[in-house]
Amino acid sequence: MEIIRFSDIRPERWRNGGGVTREIARHPSNGEWDWRVSIAEVGSAGEFSAFPGMERVISVIDGELLVLTVDGAEHAMEKYRPFRFSGDSASSSALPTGDIRDLNVIARTGAYKGYLSILELSKKRAHPVFGGQLAILLEGKAAVSDGGEGTSEAIELGRYDAVVGSDQNNPEILGRGFVAIVSIDPVEETV
Repeated sequence: MEIIRFSDIRPERWRNGGGVTREIARHPSNGEWDWRVSIAEVGSAGEFSAFPGMERVISVIDGELLVLTVDGAEHAMEKYRPFRFSGDSASSSALPTGDIRDLNVIARTGAYKGYLSILELSKKRAHPVFGGQLAILLEGKAAVSDGGEGTSEAIELGRYDAVVGSDQNNPEILGRGFVAIVSIDPVEETV
């Protein structure tokens, strides 16, 4: 079972210098990547970095509201409501209610498709994390255990910690709060 601790991730400046991001995962792990999952801190209005040839899914995960302008059209983004747009688009933000944090899923168009869902956790029914998925604790209190027959002792998760999914002994998250489920699927070529 693999857990990525948010507290261990070093913050990096955005491509355009306008903010800070923490990269949770990428593929491949070195060099030019085909997909990336990150959490960004947005403390001032301004331009978003362009990601040509990529598709983005973004969701506010801390704070109330982000007004995202994409190719001239305004989109009011409330907490936990994912929004998909092209990384080729000119995009900028306004913060009418103050600073926010957002979760970003960016995938190379035509090679991968990224999905983002926000779910409420249950103390009674564990949520499995399958291969090709990341589960990120957004708020609340939760623990993860190995979902196999010989279940291991549950490990507490901190805010923004990520659990890497597996198709063998699926990790299972149990608790109260909200979790982001990120899925990255390869795009199958049609002949």
